Amino acid sequence: MAQEPLKDLLPKLLQDLKDKDRSPSTILAYRADLEQLVEYLHEKSKVTHDQVKSDDIEGFRDDLLSKKYTPKSVSRKLNAVKTFFRWMMEVGIISFNPSEVVSHPKITPSIPKFLSPLEYRALRDVVRDDARISAIIELILQTGMRISEIANLKLKNVKDGKIIIEPHATQPEREVPYNQPAKEALEEYLKVRPETDSEYVFVSKNGNRLAVRNIRAAIDRYMTKADVPDYSVNDLRTTFIIENLKAGVDLVLLSQVVGHKRLSTTERYLELAEVEDPGKKQTLEEL
Repeated sequence: MAQEPLKDLLPKLLQDLKDKDRSPSTILAYRADLEQLVEYLHEKSKVTHDQVKSDDIEGFRDDLLSKKYTPKSVSRKLNAVKTFFRWMMEVGIISFNPSEVVSHPKITPSIPKFLSPLEYRALRDVVRDDARISAIIELILQTGMRISEIANLKLKNVKDGKIIIEPHATQPEREVPYNQPAKEALEEYLKVRPETDSEYVFVSKNGNRLAVRNIRAAIDRYMTKADVPDYSVNDLRTTFIIENLKAGVDLVLLSQVVGHKRLSTTERYLELAEVEDPGKKQTLEEL
C-alpha cells in the first residue's frame, strides 16, 4: 500500500467520524488537535504514517506540556491522536499502532466550584439588559443543562414545561423540566430574537446558531462584571446540582435530569454540597 501523507489521511478520518454521527464540536476539536500533530511531525520530517514511532507521539505530548498546555488539554489532544491511529488500524493502513503505548499526562482532579445564592443573584443583575445571555444563564441555573446542549437547543424541543435534549455523541435523548423563572427568561429573549429561519433557539445577530465559544466568552465577561471572575459557565451547572442536593431532591431524579451516565457521578457532589443523606424530593428546586 502506498504511504499516504498524514495530512491526506486526516480528512478521511474526519469523514468517518461524521458518518458515525459524532457531534460537530467533537469533529472540529479533532481536526484542530490533529492538524497540530501533523504540523509538529512535519517539522521533524515525519510526513507519512509509516515514519511515526511511539517516541514521536511522546515527543508531541511533551512538547505541548512544555508550551504550558494543561495536562487535561494535552490528554484530550492525545485522545484525538490515539483515535487517529486506531482508525488507521481498523481500515488496514497500519498493522502496528505506535500511539497505544503512549501514556497520558497525570491529571490532578480539580474540585468543582459553585456559586452562592448571593453570587448568582449578582450575575443575574448584571445580565438583566441582555435578554439572550440572561435566558441562557437562567436555563442553566434552573435545568443544569450543559453549555453544548444550550447551543444546540432547537425551538421545536421547548414545549409544555419541558425541554427535550436530543441525543448526541454517547448521550441518549432525555427530557428536562423547566420552571417559571426559566420560562419567563426564555420568553423575554424570544421577543427580541433576530428574525431568522434558524431552528436553533439561541442565535447571533445575523441569525446563525450561537456558538459555544461565544456563549462562554459572553458569560465570562458578565462574571467579571458581577465581580465573580473566578467562575465559569460550567460552574453554573454545578450550582444547579449543589442547590438541588441541598434542597433534598432525589439523587436518581437529579442524575437523570443532568444526564449523568452513572449515579455515582452525581453522588460525588454530595460531599461538596455537605449533604450526608440524599433526599427523596421529586420536584426540582427553584434557584
